[in-house]
Amino acid sequence: MNVLDLIASGADRLTEAGVAFGHGTDNAHDESAWLVLWGLGLPLDAEDDDLAAREVDHTDEMRLDALFRERIETRKPAAYLTQEAWLQGVPFYVDERAIVPRSFIAELITDPAFDTWLRPGTERVLDLCTGNGSLAVLAARVWPEVRVDASDLSTDALAVAAINRERHELQGRIRLQQSDGLANVPGPYDLILCNPPYVNAASMAALPAEYRAEPELALAGGADGMDFVRALLRDAPSRMNPGAVLVLEIGNERHHFEAAFPRLEAIWLDTSAGEDQVLLLSREAIVQGLSDQ
Repeated sequence: MNVLDLIASGADRLTEAGVAFGHGTDNAHDESAWLVLWGLGLPLDAEDDDLAAREVDHTDEMRLDALFRERIETRKPAAYLTQEAWLQGVPFYVDERAIVPRSFIAELITDPAFDTWLRPGTERVLDLCTGNGSLAVLAARVWPEVRVDASDLSTDALAVAAINRERHELQGRIRLQQSDGLANVPGPYDLILCNPPYVNAASMAALPAEYRAEPELALAGGADGMDFVRALLRDAPSRMNPGAVLVLEIGNERHHFEAAFPRLEAIWLDTSAGEDQVLLLSREAIVQGLSDQ
């Protein structure tokens, strides 16, 4: 059996088992390819012709069979099995201590057009709810002149972020800080990035097992998903320089966000998932919008 055959067979197994995707892939074929190529130590961008020409011996077949069985039986996201996830082409270490990185904010900050939102002389960036530190790493790579603070309530997540900070040799550029929201990060910042816990209670109850394998702390946002966001917007202006902006991901919770903050003038940013996943707020818009409520 060649590698392509194994990928097709694995995709059939994942489909039949009814596993859920969304942690780096969105379909059975891509998830199977990820597991097979990782399991064989092959590059994820290998050409199909090369994969078709490569036969897999019985030992490797048995090892891959065990990997697929673990994926199906445990319902752990593939990223937890491979201990690696990719964001904007950059590899990151991940394990069960942190949420699997998949923020659409990554698309935005790696696009040079995003720089138009930054105030002149931007020097300090905060990645709030940093998880495994992926957004902090991307920010430090994109803007070599800035200093990045990466904070999280979870000390376990920060331990994973430390691995990625070292992996990308950014110990001198990224400062890790344990903080409950903005409590221990006084700022002031020119840019705050935040992919917070925002899943509403009803959606949390309906999550597939793959998502329940992630730390609940990184997902659950209360009855309407806005518990963390309310505290964030209350405190953010005091941590922002004049002209600073906050980039906030709220997933599928736009209707809850707009119900909670009807007078905020948010700018919704276009991502590969549409224009209702990530919003931008200036410091001035937050101050004005909250004072009007």
